[in-house]
Amino acid sequence: MAKHVKAWKHGHAEGLLTNHAVEDASYEKLKRRTYEKKLAKLHIELVKLQQWIVHKGLKVCIVFEGRDTAGKGGTIKAITERVSPRVFRVVALPAPTEREKSQMYIQRYIPHLPAAGEIVIFDRSWYNRAGVERVMGFCADQQVKQFLDAVPKVEKAIIESGVVLLKYWLDVSPEEQTRRLEARIDDGRKVWKLSPMDLKSYSRWYDYSRARDDMFAATDTPWAPWYMARSDDKRRARLNIISHMLSRIPYEELPREKVKLPKRQAPEGYREPDYAYKMVSECRWTNE
Repeated sequence: MAKHVKAWKHGHAEGLLTNHAVEDASYEKLKRRTYEKKLAKLHIELVKLQQWIVHKGLKVCIVFEGRDTAGKGGTIKAITERVSPRVFRVVALPAPTEREKSQMYIQRYIPHLPAAGEIVIFDRSWYNRAGVERVMGFCADQQVKQFLDAVPKVEKAIIESGVVLLKYWLDVSPEEQTRRLEARIDDGRKVWKLSPMDLKSYSRWYDYSRARDDMFAATDTPWAPWYMARSDDKRRARLNIISHMLSRIPYEELPREKVKLPKRQAPEGYREPDYAYKMVSECRWTNE
């Protein structure tokens, strides 16, 4: 079964949310100021990790799966917002083409696996077959069985090729999922996040639970275990996952030379030309 994410930093857990009872009784949602302070420290560590990955030519693949609204996108954004997109590459594949549908299922994901000096993050992955495709009837039961039988072998081959593979499942309570979906309906900034598939999936909570349980049973292996993070408190979940991720990828801080800005050259007669710049004027939205 999937292991709960424990975020160890200097020997202390950040506060793992393991079930509703613990969450409701013991945890107050993390305040923004506290979250941002902790996240800033983790961002510094992610930059160190990035430099180490490039220096050593390591290959890292991180898979994010979970229920709708569980916070996969926000977690990925928290990981990547202060690092280079040339090193941290996010993959979110669209629906397969007709040609891709005729291929071996996992084939279209293989080209996106990391090369040396890369960290690839899958925002949903080959596990779509075990989740949404199964629940929504996009594939036959036999195809799901074949997939679940094959994945551990494929992931073993990926790891044996030198890739560090981490798999995270984000889970959210039914009540919190309802609240977040209702927010998407009412918030003009979030309406793009609400799809017809989200509404269909919402009504099939326990079908997704059974699919998740079968997926864990078949693919939670010693070489590629699942790690589960409760995300009713999205801020705490992000910190937990990033801390855990850093603990699972050995890295060292590379020495840096002290940087000093050089003296800027003299103008030597240069003058700004007299032409009309197309300046950005003050937006009317800022005055409303």
